[in-house]
Amino acid sequence: MHGGVPVTSETVEPVLAGVRNFRDVGGLPTTDGRRVRPGVLFRSGHLAHATEQDTAFLSGLGLHTVYDFRNAADQALEGPDVPLPGVRNVNIPLTDPADGAEFWQMVRDGDVAQLRTALAGGQAAGRMVTAYREIIKGRTGEHSRVLHDLAKGSVPALMHCAAGKDRAGLTVAVTLLALGVERDAIEADYLLSNDPHRRYRVHRGNPAERNGIDPEVRELLSPLFDARAAYLAAAYETITDAWGDVDTYLRSGLGLADTTRERLRDRFLD
Repeated sequence: MHGGVPVTSETVEPVLAGVRNFRDVGGLPTTDGRRVRPGVLFRSGHLAHATEQDTAFLSGLGLHTVYDFRNAADQALEGPDVPLPGVRNVNIPLTDPADGAEFWQMVRDGDVAQLRTALAGGQAAGRMVTAYREIIKGRTGEHSRVLHDLAKGSVPALMHCAAGKDRAGLTVAVTLLALGVERDAIEADYLLSNDPHRRYRVHRGNPAERNGIDPEVRELLSPLFDARAAYLAAAYETITDAWGDVDTYLRSGLGLADTTRERLRDRFLD
């Protein structure tokens, strides 16, 4: 609640002109009948292009911490987040700058033949599935740090990466799993990143595409810029394969004690 008015995606989204994919995660149901409290967990794309009006709005949310999951290469490409007065900024890269740098350069500048060779026939979607699996299995330390930080009181919090879809999407999903949110609700929130007004704007260096991306190129790139249920399912499968179940993942993989989970639930749930 802010000034007695519940913060909802319907009331706040139109305000943001330079920040993509912003939303309040409040309202999602848990398996035991509770709900995520509005105004405590937000997600978005990067804040580098926030307008003065965006900055004023975000500053009014009472944020304690902004978590930026971009790596140094992402930050160099788009720029640093616009500072929000009194807000703590924490950068926790969930991918390395060198990881796939040549690939993403090809995505921005490659011709149709190059893209076809690298992305056609399910290769693009396969790359995304692999990335989701690797983040879940290889970034337990980073996810543990975020959850312990939140449990200590770093709320309200905003989580973002570049598009607010993959790295932020996974961290939000892990947070919601720790809170006991229903899987269907986690997936529904994740898939909202496909809404046209939320989607990351693809930038291509080819002058011929400055006024619109070639349809074949758009189709080849779409798996990289979509939020797909299969990607989130791959993350869940990785948890099951590596730890057996979510509780063991949270307890053993992320070092999350039952008392810490209870503190999280107290901070985030109605």
